[in-house]
Amino acid sequence: MRLRHIEVFNAVMLTGSVSAAARLINVTQPAVSRTLQHAEIQLGFALFQRVRGRLTPTAEAQTLYPHIERLFAQLDEVQRLAGSLRAGEGRRGELRVLTVLALSYEVFPRAMRMFREKYPEVAVIHEALHSPQIVSSLVLQEADVGYVFSAISHPALAHETIGERQVMCVVPKGMVSQRQVRSGSLSFAQLGHLPVIALDKRDPLGMTLVHVLRENDAGIKPVMTVQTYHVALALAHHGVGVALVEGCTAASADRTRVDVLALEPAIPVTVKALRPTARPNSLVARAFTRCMAQALQQLEGAPRQS
Repeated sequence: MRLRHIEVFNAVMLTGSVSAAARLINVTQPAVSRTLQHAEIQLGFALFQRVRGRLTPTAEAQTLYPHIERLFAQLDEVQRLAGSLRAGEGRRGELRVLTVLALSYEVFPRAMRMFREKYPEVAVIHEALHSPQIVSSLVLQEADVGYVFSAISHPALAHETIGERQVMCVVPKGMVSQRQVRSGSLSFAQLGHLPVIALDKRDPLGMTLVHVLRENDAGIKPVMTVQTYHVALALAHHGVGVALVEGCTAASADRTRVDVLALEPAIPVTVKALRPTARPNSLVARAFTRCMAQALQQLEGAPRQS
């Protein structure tokens, strides 16, 4: 199939008729019909059957369509990348920053305050995304720098460790004894007797926890699984169970409602800065990364809420 065949085929699949497909791609109805006919001749099988005045895809067309959808998604990425490259020259006074949601509550605001003191003329555009979305946006050069947990390998990205935290247990008040609270930590065995809120294993930290708990045969059975760290924290605030989160999220905990205890043995969580290798590592991007590293250090030494 040629690209023109694919475009027409996709338009008909989306709209269900020749006339609507013609309007969608801004061509005449006869042009759509001719292109479909030519595609079917080349392929050697029919793509659509007319049923009650509407085009119905054949089994062969339905088999092809998922591959066509992926191709259009790739074409969309090419267009987005071209747009990013075209807009690059107009962004000299901007810095586009991506962070995972957990870094956007305590770490990013601290870093932003420090950065503004040094570079007040630079407009920072921030977006909180999931790790795979951050990687995709950076690869497409839609942002200058991104910050995630754990190493994410991609040939188009450079990464740098800027800090390390550890997994913490956010425990609703009264769920464990005061003696346990004073000890400052919970073991895997102790967690096995408590309702645990786990992180989605598609998340880098969630995947790490799954592997570590399995290797240690901890016997922990989560009562529920969530996708975002602050949802886990909110559930702990409402007494649902013990949230397993990294230290940046734990720093946002309301200590009047929960106790924050270290998980023992410790599970380290690295914070990484990612940037596109195809784009120069600008002065302001490097400066912002230093501010993020300093903010992580500040957070580690910040006094706890009482």
